[in-house]
Amino acid sequence: MPIEVALPQSSFWGALLALARVGGVVALVPVPGWRRAPETTRIVFAICLTVALAPVWPVNVGTDASLGKIVGWVFSETMIGLAMGLAVSLLVEGFAIAAQLLGLQAGYGYASTIDPSTEADSGILPVVVQLAASLLFFSFGMEAQVIRALALSFSKFPPGAWVVPPGQLEGILALGAGMWTTALRLAMPVIGLLILLDLAMAILGKVATQLQLLSVAFPAKMLVTLATLAMLAAALPGLFEQQAATVVALWRR
Repeated sequence: MPIEVALPQSSFWGALLALARVGGVVALVPVPGWRRAPETTRIVFAICLTVALAPVWPVNVGTDASLGKIVGWVFSETMIGLAMGLAVSLLVEGFAIAAQLLGLQAGYGYASTIDPSTEADSGILPVVVQLAASLLFFSFGMEAQVIRALALSFSKFPPGAWVVPPGQLEGILALGAGMWTTALRLAMPVIGLLILLDLAMAILGKVATQLQLLSVAFPAKMLVTLATLAMLAAALPGLFEQQAATVVALWRR
C-alpha cells in the first residue's frame, strides 16, 4: 500500500516563494554559457538550490492568505532575486564596458564573435574580458556569497514584509555608477596611450610624408593595447575584489 505524505500548505507556499526568489537570482547571475543551457537544466538547478535552502524557507505562509496576496508575494520575491542578480551582473559588466571602449579605439571592433553570455555578436576583446571576469567571480568564491546572501535574505526580508530601504536603492544606484567608474579606470589609461600614439604618428606623417603610416597604425595600436592589458592584468583581481566587497556589503545591509 503506497504511503502518501501530505505537504502542509505553509511549507508549499514557503517553497514556492523561496523558488521565486532563487529563480530571480539564477536568471541574472553572469555564468558563462548559462543562457545557452537547456531550460530544463536551469529549472532543475533552481529547484535543487531551493531545496538546499529548505532550513530557511519562510514558515506559516499562506495559511490564511488570499490568492491575490500570494501572487503579490511571488512577484515581490522575484524582484528581490532579480535585484540580487543585477548586483552581480553590474559587477561583471564594468569590465565588459571597459573592453568595449578599448576595442573600438584599438581596432578590435572589426572582428566579432558570439558572446556566450548573451548569444549576440560582440567584439573579441569584450568577450575575452567578460570571460576573465566570470572566472574571477568563481575564483573569489562569489557563488558561495550569493548562496549565503540568499539564506540571510529570508530572515531580513520575509515574504509579505519586504520594504525597500533607502540604503538598498542607493546601493544599487551606486553599483551602477561604480560599473562606469570601473570601466573608465580600466580603459582610460590605455585610451590615453592610444591617443598619444595617434598624435605621434600624425606628427611623424607630417614630418616624413613619404612614410605610409596608415598601414602601420592599426597593427601598432593593437600591439600596444595587448601589451598594456598584459601589464594591467595583475591589477584586475584586486579591482574585482574591491567591487565584490561593495556588492557583499550591500547584501548585508
